[in-house]
Amino acid sequence: MDSTPRIPLNELGKEELLAFFVSHLNRIYCAKSQLVEKLPELSRQAHYLDLTQAIYETVEVVQFQIQRIKQMYILLDSIYHSENCNGLIGLLDEAFQAIGPNSNKAALRDLSILFYLQNIESIEMASFGMLMTVSEKLGEPSVTQLLQECYDEAQEDRVLLRQITERYV
Repeated sequence: MDSTPRIPLNELGKEELLAFFVSHLNRIYCAKSQLVEKLPELSRQAHYLDLTQAIYETVEVVQFQIQRIKQMYILLDSIYHSENCNGLIGLLDEAFQAIGPNSNKAALRDLSILFYLQNIESIEMASFGMLMTVSEKLGEPSVTQLLQECYDEAQEDRVLLRQITERYV
């Protein structure tokens, strides 16, 4: 019988959890900054008004989320340090590439955009959910609340994007 435990038994100390948290918060901040920069460009590729408006609303939500993330840094007595967020940047780049083959069909182009935006929202929900778990363990209820607000917005955006998608198919 294998003697390897199935799960770690609270091996991580507060300092390690905090370092993990801040590192991943840095990645989220980096990704959110990229979204604010690239989503308006993506909205110009969208054809139908509902999708264009949803993208602009998403940009506004992301800007509020960035402000909450800045509040988290203050609450944790930390500062942003540049981290790699190539995964999300790659996902955004893929969205632009996927539009290319469908550029002549507005509905297909918009469906491609919706596909990637829903993927991004799912990643955000997973990221915020994971960090909420860590912030609870760190005993940071204010940070957890800010993360919950971000999570709820990502979930609302995902529902909206799904509703828009259903109108296309």
